[in-house]
Amino acid sequence: MANVSDFVIQRIREWGVSRVFAFPGDGIGEFDGALGAAERDGDGLDYIRPTHEEICSLMATAHAKFTGEVGVCIATSSPGAFHMLNGLYDAKSDNQPVVAIVGQQAISSLGTFEQQEDNLERTMEDVAVYVQTIVTPQQAQAVVDTAFRTALVHLGPAVIVLPHDVQGMDMPELEPANGVSRSSSAAPSTSIVPPQSEIEKAAEIINAGAKVTFLVGHGSNGATDEVVDAAKLCGAGIITALRAKQVVPSDVPFHTQQLGLLGTRPSQHQMDDCDTLVLLGTNYPYSQFLPESGQARAIQVDLKPEQMGLRYPTELNLWGDVKQTLLALIPLLHQKTDLSWQEGIAKDMVEWENEMRAQAMLHYSDGVNPRRVYHELNQRLPANAVVTCDAGSTADWYGHHVRLRDGMTGDLSGRLASMAAAMPYATAAKFAHSDRCVVCTIGDGAFQMLGMNELITVKKYLSKWDNPQFIVMVLHNNDLTQVSWEMRTEDANPVWSVSQDVESVDYAGWAELLGFKGIRVKSDDDVAAAWDEAFAHQGVTLIDAYTSKNVPPLPPKITVEFATNTAKALLHRDPDELDVIRDSAKAVASEGIERVKGKLNIGQHDDER
Repeated sequence: MANVSDFVIQRIREWGVSRVFAFPGDGIGEFDGALGAAERDGDGLDYIRPTHEEICSLMATAHAKFTGEVGVCIATSSPGAFHMLNGLYDAKSDNQPVVAIVGQQAISSLGTFEQQEDNLERTMEDVAVYVQTIVTPQQAQAVVDTAFRTALVHLGPAVIVLPHDVQGMDMPELEPANGVSRSSSAAPSTSIVPPQSEIEKAAEIINAGAKVTFLVGHGSNGATDEVVDAAKLCGAGIITALRAKQVVPSDVPFHTQQLGLLGTRPSQHQMDDCDTLVLLGTNYPYSQFLPESGQARAIQVDLKPEQMGLRYPTELNLWGDVKQTLLALIPLLHQKTDLSWQEGIAKDMVEWENEMRAQAMLHYSDGVNPRRVYHELNQRLPANAVVTCDAGSTADWYGHHVRLRDGMTGDLSGRLASMAAAMPYATAAKFAHSDRCVVCTIGDGAFQMLGMNELITVKKYLSKWDNPQFIVMVLHNNDLTQVSWEMRTEDANPVWSVSQDVESVDYAGWAELLGFKGIRVKSDDDVAAAWDEAFAHQGVTLIDAYTSKNVPPLPPKITVEFATNTAKALLHRDPDELDVIRDSAKAVASEGIERVKGKLNIGQHDDER
């Protein structure tokens, strides 16, 4: 007779899951044994064991992002469960369906201060859309099914707590009985379409607008054609949230990429001037960059009703799937004949791209220009590439310089903005799409947290991948750069080296120790050749880029507060004062020159052709 663990494993398979990210321990030991037995019998799950439970949950979240499936992570009781919290909060923050299965001590020990016995339900209550302990075999079916169903519908992590003794109990056939639920493993449909009357109201609002802007989020994944077709009809400009770069290909001329500190000036111009704002599958959190209240009529389409009308006073909130809602809306949209708004946006974006190229070509005395590293990467991204970045300065350069063409994808820890997610995301992407080239871009601080050890995971599983090409690029500047700039620009504090310095490590040497290719880049002139070499290598490559830490992540619009705080920080004896002043001046000057050239329609410098 099958036991509870055998049943849960089979039920996971019935929910369409074939891969789990897990770390063992005695609290989940019986379940681990059942996983091993299922594998030997040929009907198990692909069990991926990275080097830390936090990585398990980050990989499960990334798996959900890169596949659209439910991500599953497994860990032992208290210490393992607690380690997974950060990745589960990442799933919660970015609305991703994840199911976590965590061990627990025996039922008889609950509340008795047994070793590794803690109230896991209470601990997981805040992060989970559903959390439940299985205390009897008869309950197992309903709990597992409810966890998966709730994760899918509520778009968040669900947690199943599985006590050690219950794991090995016999699993009976369920019969009609009071208090026993016989549940279904049929996945719920989320292809929700709002009522026709609301679709018609949305069409009226959009058709009445002369300057329409779409703000597109990750919730629009799978709706690329519909988003672009609708924008063409109503002459709209398109802005994508950072996690939605791949939703709209970069070669769509009226797609101005991101908004805000990591965004573009054309995106800010759209926000400043639009009269109609359509938010599609986004919970864009920085409301200071959105239009003034009353400036624009606004519509929001989303599957998360609690997040609608939250950032801007929307006139109409449509609870629905973006793709299906747009399919219903498009027949009602009028073809705009005056496309001057959209054409102006496209022209503005050409000027911005020239600015970004000029910024990438600047030379700094204290290291390689990190913008150059991303610019050259962008020029060489192969078809269907997957790119990840971290929450630090890599996100700045990813937003400013990486342009995902049709078929490419990329992602990062979004609203949580957790440091150290880039490598778990990249490895999860490689498991999900083992035939594709994956590029992980990460800072040295994050690489020391959860990156160096994950190269061991890459080494362990490399033979499982159809395409062994996996590239890691480390920005090596011995500084927690993003926080250093935030100290200056947000709080007017000088950098405090005690907190900010990162111990220098030979990252390329570490890769070589593991049998991988290591490339050291110490000059701007070496950047292009390094990427060429990496993309030519059919294996794992680590590019150790010795970059400047003082290149300013200039926002598209420098506010008085930004400039004033930076000046105050430097006056308080910032240890990098002279380099920051020199490098910032160089960047600002280049930005101004390119803007003037754009206005005068002057051609590019010879070295920029």
